[in-house]
Amino acid sequence: MAELWQLTKLIRSKNAGPFKLTFDIMFRNAKGLHAVLKSGRLSAELFCQLYGAPLDKVQFFVLESLLAIKVTIPRPVFSGDLNDNDVYGGQFHGPLVRLVIE
Repeated sequence: MAELWQLTKLIRSKNAGPFKLTFDIMFRNAKGLHAVLKSGRLSAELFCQLYGAPLDKVQFFVLESLLAIKVTIPRPVFSGDLNDNDVYGGQFHGPLVRLVIE
């Protein structure tokens, strides 16, 4: 077992405009990417659970040649709203870092 951060060289989140968040998960090597894909732990459904995004609004891309996974979801609160606690979307990746991969 490993945590996601141990298999990657970068896990980040950021705004993709004021109404969307994008997550970039970049792997150290193909072995790590394939381990994560085989585990099924990192999925569109996980983003629904963690961030309350509707499944039909989760865009989940595997970029195998780049050793990366990219996910885009609607922001729970738009950037700059009075209830927004992360204007740039840079802290939303936190729950992914310690995700256990079996």
